[in-house]
Amino acid sequence: MLTTYRDVLSRPGAALFSFTALWSRLPLSMAGLGIVLLVHERGGSYRDAGIMSAAYVLAAAAFGPLQGRLADRLGQATVLWSVGALYATGIGAFLLAVEQEWSTPWPHACAVLAGLATPQTGSMVRARWNHVITDRTQLNTAFSIEAIADEVVFIVGPVLVTFLTLQAPDVSGLICAAAAALLGSWALALQRSSQPPATPRDTHVGPPLNWTFLGPMVLVSGALGIVFGSAEVIIAAFTDEQGRPGAAGFVLAVWAAGSLLAGIVVGALPQPDRPLIRLRRAILVLGALFAPLCFVTSIPAVAIGVFLGGFMISPTLIAMVNLIEREVPPTRLTEALTWSTTGMSVGVAPGAAVAGAVIDAHGASAGFLVPLVAGVAGSVVAWSTHTSSHP
Repeated sequence: MLTTYRDVLSRPGAALFSFTALWSRLPLSMAGLGIVLLVHERGGSYRDAGIMSAAYVLAAAAFGPLQGRLADRLGQATVLWSVGALYATGIGAFLLAVEQEWSTPWPHACAVLAGLATPQTGSMVRARWNHVITDRTQLNTAFSIEAIADEVVFIVGPVLVTFLTLQAPDVSGLICAAAAALLGSWALALQRSSQPPATPRDTHVGPPLNWTFLGPMVLVSGALGIVFGSAEVIIAAFTDEQGRPGAAGFVLAVWAAGSLLAGIVVGALPQPDRPLIRLRRAILVLGALFAPLCFVTSIPAVAIGVFLGGFMISPTLIAMVNLIEREVPPTRLTEALTWSTTGMSVGVAPGAAVAGAVIDAHGASAGFLVPLVAGVAGSVVAWSTHTSSHP
């Protein structure tokens, strides 16, 4: 198992750009939860906090594909220098809006600004892997490394932002997220030797994407985004109801830990002949595991439940990447992966908002119905999707 990963990471510059992209992605797991915690700490409702978080995430999703296209045409370094600075500016403006109690829609507008400038280093680092690796079996392992890195981000980020927001000055969590994005983006921009060559507009042509397949995958990604976005708000509210708001980061980290363990194992296994079957089964089980959480009444019970559910996250995501890699033209793989990421980000926004509304009306336990329904809906789409090789 270790040899498989060592061979891939021994590529020149690979370990460095993968590590840099890892900590530059910390805002993915910090900013949304940080906005919820900060707004609630300042007296706002979970509904208001969820809407602000949704505005941030939706803006990031809307601009994600365009940022990826600009990186392809202008080069990653040019884009990373700009979005890193703009992101830090947007978070700073949001903190000022909260501190000065600006009226609606100004805090939301600042959150949107930060979202628009969210560095898409996850997609960019996968493009770097695609550039430096020619062996397709190693590319599968490389994508698994990034899936594992995403889980590390979702283990460290929630704990860090929760601790900083609730135990230090409440603005510290989002300041840390802004610093990680700014410094991480600029550090990755400095690593020019591993970045893919820029492709000017007049030469940027390629075969069409297989939207008959990719469209349903974006919908599945959206369902996963609803699961992830709602879970952050629900767990924060549940631990608050139990009188232990600081436990939210720990529970989210336990959820990500389950996915991390599964990702390490799956990434070292041979690529499955029919990853669509794995995707269908994994997302169905992921959604179903939220059903018992609607009835639990303690934080340890929720932690156990989400840990078990976490075992289905990495297998779902890795199977989806394998499917996309097989079904789209190699020259447009990065764009296709960006669309998948965008679908997931779009799902996070309504997931957070709907979960916040359900929690305000019926309590945190009822909120678990949101990821349950989303997981089942995603499984329906996956089971109705077919690949070109296995209709």
